[in-house]
Amino acid sequence: MKASRPTIKGKAAPSQDAGPGTGVNQDRPGKTLVSRRKFLYGAIGVGAVAAVGAGAFALNAHSAGSDGDIDYLDVPESALTTLADFDVIDSYAERVHVTGTYDLPYGTLVWVNDDSIAACLLPTETGSPLTQIGILSLSTGNVTTILEKPVGSSEHFEVYDVRATSSGMIWTEANVLEGTWRIYATRFNNGAPGNFALLEEGDSTYDTPMLAAVGTHAYWQVLPKLPNDDGLPSRLMTATFGSSDATCAFESSRRMGTPPYSTENSVVITPRVDSSTVYYQLTNIDAESGKVVNTLTLPSAMHPLEAGFGRNGFMFSFSDIYNYGGAIANLGTYTPFSKPSDSEYGSAQWFGFARTPTAAPAWCENLLIVKSSYSVCGVDLDARQYFAIDVDNGADTYGEYLASSGTRKLFVTYTNVDHKPVNAKAVKACRVKVWAIGAGEIPVTETNTVEETEQNAESTENTETSEESIDEGTYEGETFEEYVDEGGLVEA
Repeated sequence: MKASRPTIKGKAAPSQDAGPGTGVNQDRPGKTLVSRRKFLYGAIGVGAVAAVGAGAFALNAHSAGSDGDIDYLDVPESALTTLADFDVIDSYAERVHVTGTYDLPYGTLVWVNDDSIAACLLPTETGSPLTQIGILSLSTGNVTTILEKPVGSSEHFEVYDVRATSSGMIWTEANVLEGTWRIYATRFNNGAPGNFALLEEGDSTYDTPMLAAVGTHAYWQVLPKLPNDDGLPSRLMTATFGSSDATCAFESSRRMGTPPYSTENSVVITPRVDSSTVYYQLTNIDAESGKVVNTLTLPSAMHPLEAGFGRNGFMFSFSDIYNYGGAIANLGTYTPFSKPSDSEYGSAQWFGFARTPTAAPAWCENLLIVKSSYSVCGVDLDARQYFAIDVDNGADTYGEYLASSGTRKLFVTYTNVDHKPVNAKAVKACRVKVWAIGAGEIPVTETNTVEETEQNAESTENTETSEESIDEGTYEGETFEEYVDEGGLVEA
């Protein structure tokens, strides 16, 4: 659909200098370095352009010309299918089974961008370092400590974020007091790290970069700092593991909309379209060639929380409710029901998982794996069925968290459990579970039942909602007007 210069009004609508959406969920361990010291991801707010190596820059900023030429996604209500049309599978064990359950130190964070390993931030018992970097084998549960202390520990830097594949690892170190950050990477040789390469460093002009890892390639996204970005561009930077040469893979005017997303062979970003009105364009970049292979522009001022690419093409989520945008106006996660022919997303049938999103979705073979505010669910679009994974008793407020991205043979979840059962040994650990397709036994751990999981989820998130179903009393403890005033509904 072509744009006709839409005007945006209402206090909750994203502005021309919009930052993150109004409905950012706070229970997102992937964005927070969960440690005893509550070292918050993003609290530093630092970054700057610095020397990035000798590599040539490949600037691919998108320019759309006039707003009237922008072709954006238009999904009619008739083209959307939701969970209301699906059957619930009573037990997740009918469809998936656990291949490994591993307990790591309490407060650990886990990211999976590979079929074999996971990158972990491991909290320590000391004031410095706050964390160490570990690599978890998904098949054995063995954890190898790759970085025992930050490279810049003598300058009061701490490890801040990490991603890894079987080929290498990228991580961020930051000095909170000085507001500075550094990006490092290393190549793995038979699982052992090689030389540590400094790829970029900066100060508080830019936010601390967000990371991604795809095969042999490291990525970091550099965004101008809010609230005043001074019209500075955003950059997606990349380097091959083992090299110190960094190049700019993509440049966007102003801030990009979401963190970079790792698939098995590409990276997904959401740059701003170069127009007088705010449009975010989902952009899929092939890791080997560096070329843009797919794009999809969202309606004006609709700011995704996450964006990715999977079996059926692009997928994205909103943490806000809009009173415009057609079938995708509700909060939740969206993806085509099947892969669009010739990337014609406008004519595709869509699926909407209308639960509050708190992580980017992933695929495990033919199952769409989605994280809501409390549960991780598997959705079989072909069979029109879905199930919820049980959550261990004593789990943190975010419940079970999805660690995987892209389309994988396995998927990984984790939760930090602090539980003291009666007449049983107390548990305080980060419990990582590796899942595979196929029926199996339910693990012998004390968990909430599926019914309890769904009740907990319903008590902590907005269930499937449309503009017609929102009325006074829908949201417990507040009127509809109070809900809108708090930014729950974005008006146009």
